[in-house]
Amino acid sequence: MTGVGLKRTFSLLMATFFVGVLLGVTYAYFQPERAGDYVVKIAKELGGLSSDPFQNFVRIFTHNAGVALLVLISGLFFGLGPWIMVFFNGFVAGVVSGFLASHGLPAGKILLGLVPHGLVEIPAFLLSGTAGILWYRCIRDAEDPAEGFKEGMKKALKLYAVTVGMLLVAALIEAYVTPKVAGL
Repeated sequence: MTGVGLKRTFSLLMATFFVGVLLGVTYAYFQPERAGDYVVKIAKELGGLSSDPFQNFVRIFTHNAGVALLVLISGLFFGLGPWIMVFFNGFVAGVVSGFLASHGLPAGKILLGLVPHGLVEIPAFLLSGTAGILWYRCIRDAEDPAEGFKEGMKKALKLYAVTVGMLLVAALIEAYVTPKVAGL
């Protein structure tokens, strides 16, 4: 995949994420009770945040790095996994945002709770998805699939290394900056 192909895939994944957000907000608007149940379920699964920012940083970073790795590996499923996972993550962000807005949290506060770290975190997940799709395409397009697997894995892991660096920065922002900016 060329640089143009990578940029196009990244851009289409970004569009997929934002379509998910829009549909998630719409779902929360039209199905507020179900959205509330879903938000409670997510909160229970993720657990609460600690009063110690460093502990939050470690927890956020390890969770996100693991999810990003799953997004990357899901690309091996015919290149489809990242599209589904990115859409779903956008949908979840939309449901949570829509639910919070429907319960009176001002849109500005919701944005302040998402944007500082989201500016780095969302592109990191999109890059991981792009890496997974690249890996699949290397296998698909290779004369020898085993060589395509190895070559694709090398390229994907290089992009994943960048993803991990981005997620490190995003987790620092989410643990130390976002709570202060959003007044959480």
